Amino acid sequence: MLVDARPREAQAILRAMRQVATAGGTKPLTDAGHRSLQAAARYAFHMPEGLGVDDLRPMSAQELAACLPDRSLADTAARFLAVTALVDGSMDEAKIEIVLGYASALKVREEYLKQLEATIRRRLDWALADMTRQNVKSLWDQPWRDEDDIMAVILPYQGDRADPALVARHEALGSLPEGTFGRAYWAIYKKNGYAFPGDPRGVNEAFARPHDSTHVLSGYDTTPQGEILVSTFTAGMHPKLPMEGHILPVIFSWHLGIEINKFAGSATGAMDPEKFWVAWTRGSEITVDLFSPDWDFWAVTEEPVELVRERYHVPPLDPRHAAGSF
Repeated sequence: MLVDARPREAQAILRAMRQVATAGGTKPLTDAGHRSLQAAARYAFHMPEGLGVDDLRPMSAQELAACLPDRSLADTAARFLAVTALVDGSMDEAKIEIVLGYASALKVREEYLKQLEATIRRRLDWALADMTRQNVKSLWDQPWRDEDDIMAVILPYQGDRADPALVARHEALGSLPEGTFGRAYWAIYKKNGYAFPGDPRGVNEAFARPHDSTHVLSGYDTTPQGEILVSTFTAGMHPKLPMEGHILPVIFSWHLGIEINKFAGSATGAMDPEKFWVAWTRGSEITVDLFSPDWDFWAVTEEPVELVRERYHVPPLDPRHAAGSF
């Protein structure tokens, strides 16, 4: 999701983002809102540091639509506006209404907008269930019905479905040299006390393997903030349903404190605006999608992590933008 916008188009999107951040000029711009605008300008739009956020003039929905005739840029704008509405860590109905107005003018009708609208229309249960549906659909196209049990999909190895051979294959990664991709993957499980796929307590390998490999590749840890960043990185890397399947679910879970399911858990305040926009950009720049069925995890387990990052063109992670306390 690299953004190819001319200066006039980037300025228009940023002006609209400020309108959302201030609820149409009715509320002061918060520190998080200010930092988010600065970071989006710098990392997403590659604009010089020192953006005059306070000088951004209002931009109506009709003006924005007229300025963005390109379909992909209109989609990007709507996504950026949706994120902007949530950076303060609260579900502000006025901000969401403005996002929906912009999206309507832009003729963007993606599923994440339905999720946001359902949330402010007191249909939160539907919105959370839809995030689960879209996440499953994004990851491996598994059919999903409202009556299906998400925990049975997430934890498929219980009872007689356990796979000891699969557990053993993952466990053997611990014998690889330090610094290899497989050893780093194995270390995530040991550090956090996770069960490997195949274990009755283990997560479905169709999700666990690419997700935890993305932790290794991106350099983001498994703290709440790290989960926001790795899912944002994933949204840049994996173009299928990025907002509804990845970004909104983790913002709801780890920033707004809204539990989607017991497996994911929840926390509040874990989103750092600058780190978020860096993660989105980093994920957009790599050349391999770890969630693609063509990517072979076992083919890289014995290779050095740094060599894999270099081959996949993963931008270096500045320590200032790594996950940490919040």
